[in-house]
Amino acid sequence: MSLALFDLDNTLIAGDSDYEWGKWLVHKNKVDKDHYKRMNEQFYQDYEAGVLDIYAYLDFALAPLAQIEAAELAALHREFMEQIIAPMWLPSAEKLLARHREKGDLLVIISATNRFIVEPICHKLGVEEIIATEPERINGRYTGKVSGVPSYQQGKVERLHDWLQSRHETLPGSYFYSDSINDLPLLQLVDNPVAVNPDSKLKAEAEAQAWPIMSLRG
Repeated sequence: MSLALFDLDNTLIAGDSDYEWGKWLVHKNKVDKDHYKRMNEQFYQDYEAGVLDIYAYLDFALAPLAQIEAAELAALHREFMEQIIAPMWLPSAEKLLARHREKGDLLVIISATNRFIVEPICHKLGVEEIIATEPERINGRYTGKVSGVPSYQQGKVERLHDWLQSRHETLPGSYFYSDSINDLPLLQLVDNPVAVNPDSKLKAEAEAQAWPIMSLRG
């Protein structure tokens, strides 16, 4: 079998779950509205420009996980799935996943977004193998800190290598689907890089490298 890797945000779903979760916390009055909205917007602009300070962002983004009780977090996420994620669903993405399943490929979603946010989305897509940024937990409670290397930019490559070693898997024949220039290090590593509704920088790189460009929207 081959390895089929997929970015999640703006690739398999029509939006960014990390950014939208921040907006959701503002909407639900769980954070300081003005400050959190302003910082969430700034960090997202930095991400799109490929200049995000991932550790500064995670200090910001993971703090609410430590401040909100577990039961309330779970309820917030269920409502988030229904109201925010459901409208982002892409039937073409589900068909792409199905094609790889039918080929016998091993499907893995690899996301810079933290596991708390993405795991339920990945499970809804029918993907069980997940590499995500890991929020630290101690005695069942989130601490607001990150555990290990964030799966962002070169960190995705590092985290994937760790996963490959632990699973005794290899990269020959591998695919990776992504929309973002932030994923260039991993796109350059696989045998079959595919740009999906790419941002302008990734679109230019894909055209220069003659990589396939596809859309899962519309």
